[in-house]
Amino acid sequence: MLRSLDLTNADTIFRTGIAILKSDAPETLLEGARIAVERHPRDPRMHQLLGLTARALGLSGLARDAFAKAASLAPADPLIAHSHARAALEAGDTATDLFDGARQLAPMDGSLLLGRAAAQIADGQFQAAIDDLAAIVEHNPLWLEGQRTLARLRGQYGLDPAETILASLKNLSRNDLLHREHIVIQLEARNLDAADDAVRLAMKWLGEPAWLQQMAGHVASERGAIETADQLFEAVGGDDDIGLAAQRVRHLIRANRPDVAAALIDRWIDRDADRLLWPYRALARRMLGDPRESGLEGDEAFVQIHDLADMIGDLSSLAEYLRQLHMARTAPLDQSVRGGTQTDGNLLLRDDARIRHLRSVLLDAVKQYVDELPPPEPGHPLLIGKRRPIRIAGSWSVRLSGKGFHTDHVHSQGWISSALYIALPHQDAESAAAQEGWLSLGTARDLVPDLAPARLIEPRPGRLVL
Repeated sequence: MLRSLDLTNADTIFRTGIAILKSDAPETLLEGARIAVERHPRDPRMHQLLGLTARALGLSGLARDAFAKAASLAPADPLIAHSHARAALEAGDTATDLFDGARQLAPMDGSLLLGRAAAQIADGQFQAAIDDLAAIVEHNPLWLEGQRTLARLRGQYGLDPAETILASLKNLSRNDLLHREHIVIQLEARNLDAADDAVRLAMKWLGEPAWLQQMAGHVASERGAIETADQLFEAVGGDDDIGLAAQRVRHLIRANRPDVAAALIDRWIDRDADRLLWPYRALARRMLGDPRESGLEGDEAFVQIHDLADMIGDLSSLAEYLRQLHMARTAPLDQSVRGGTQTDGNLLLRDDARIRHLRSVLLDAVKQYVDELPPPEPGHPLLIGKRRPIRIAGSWSVRLSGKGFHTDHVHSQGWISSALYIALPHQDAESAAAQEGWLSLGTARDLVPDLAPARLIEPRPGRLVL
């Protein structure tokens, strides 16, 4: 789009380029941004525009280099310095020093502080990241993002995740936001008794506001206290919050009342912009034997298997590279891993030859999947009309150990979910016959233990499931 403009005017180029990025059309900007850099090599904004465009497209190596040039031309610009540090981190470079430099320019920028912690972790400085964040949170206890990140880091390092939040609550016992964070962290840590204690502590200081009754109902349901949860959800009342609706639906399915859950979902589904309820709709319909369920999980066209080992190449080398990225001691609090670790950041942004090749192979498979989907169907969560451009919302490596596994879960931020197997342990005949470690689709054992899988898929090195 920039090519149709007067590329001699840098101000116009930058304003137009930023407008294109804000309209979420970076694919149309890349060529023009490259030309702008050639025409105005001494203008830091042109390199910044190229960096922003490349970063939006997942081209982290190009983004890092563009921001590095912009930073050399405008060393006092805090936004460029932060972007340079962030792009370097995403590309897999050592970035702690870059974040330190950016922090000198914008010492009060909380996102910079969180980025610095991520860079420290990537550099293997897990304890330093925890200590530095803890010192900041101690002086700024109402910095909720910092509290949340620190709690999650502590959990991954094998420490009590809620310790810092509890310390803050001693002096801020009537702060509802801190109490909410405390409850959520205990839920993420899967410590349901501690979550119940956190609810009781909050009620001691805050009484029983509606949001806390809602949280109490959710915690009670997760603990299996069905009648108590019924009473608490009933006491909340109201029908104007999608989050509350999703929690109620989850509870109703756990309580084996799929008909009531389905009716509540039907009332909300047209307002469910984030598609929180679609997984529960599939469960409720399967529990009810509703024939419409086949349009959600039963269609074979919705699941594809691609065996890509030959295209990926040396899986052993890739596996060894991935193992080096696992810095944590335990699984993230807010993820599905049990008995293993998970890498931080968007893995497929790393500027490594093996990862760049892997990304290319995977995107080709995804494009094939998309091309073979059935035609668009209004209101369907998968069969949407706009199917291009294809972008990666998130990617990571999971390394399971011992009897590690994933709990049943959904990926709420993407359109299509995937699993790619790189390395697998040896299986004896008995384990293989029992289908141990197979990918189970359509199960929710925490909510409906007796529901059979919609499909089981055998893992193999180099196998991609979409």
